[in-house]
Amino acid sequence: MSRFLLTILAALLLSACAHNAPRNPLATWVPSPNHDVRRPVLVVLHYTEQDSAQRSLDTLRTGNSGGRVSAHYLIGQDGTRYQLVSDVHRAWHAGAGSWGAIGDVNSASIGIELDNDGRAPFAEPLVESLLVLLDDLVTRWRIPPENVIGHSDMAPARKIDPGVQFPWRRLAEHGYGLWPQDGTPPAPADFDVVQALRVVGYPVDDVAAATRAFRMRFRAQASGDLDDEDRRILYALQRGWTIPARPEARVR
Repeated sequence: MSRFLLTILAALLLSACAHNAPRNPLATWVPSPNHDVRRPVLVVLHYTEQDSAQRSLDTLRTGNSGGRVSAHYLIGQDGTRYQLVSDVHRAWHAGAGSWGAIGDVNSASIGIELDNDGRAPFAEPLVESLLVLLDDLVTRWRIPPENVIGHSDMAPARKIDPGVQFPWRRLAEHGYGLWPQDGTPPAPADFDVVQALRVVGYPVDDVAAATRAFRMRFRAQASGDLDDEDRRILYALQRGWTIPARPEARVR
């Protein structure tokens, strides 16, 4: 066998070993087939708040003054998709927060960074590329489509991304995330706003922050008190009166 082929074989063997789960030397290895890999149940969307995809790739792959961060995917403004962390591994993208009963969001989610500065509308190629990726992730991992959320949803006291420019209704029309139906009845007089926020999934230890995150997502407004339209939307979400995906809109 040539030296070249031996080198290739050695590299392949090292690569295979690198992907094996570590074994504890204190115990005898008696493998069982009764296990599987981490299965994510959430998708968390972020914006990069930087000026280029390349700069964001550098940030997500190196140490930073504020601590190391990462994400599973980054989508550039031109629609190019980059994968930085395997779906089955825990990327450091979400930080402290919760969604519904999920407390350790990093362990239960896939993080997607979007190349956007937080002020400009999201580029059309980026949105189209995101829809393709969401279709793959939701289908392949059997993630409930309503479990596509924003960083601000699960960490409302700390985060505002993906921000007021993000097209949540368009995503819902394609079957990802939630959006209320138009023309639903107003909330009743005894409507419990805090309970409704909790039912949707928001952490309500800081109700003002949860309210702000809700208004950013469903009203594209970053400030202001809840009004009758907010209550109607919350009531519709609580009752499950959400728009269905348009069949022609699903990306396949």
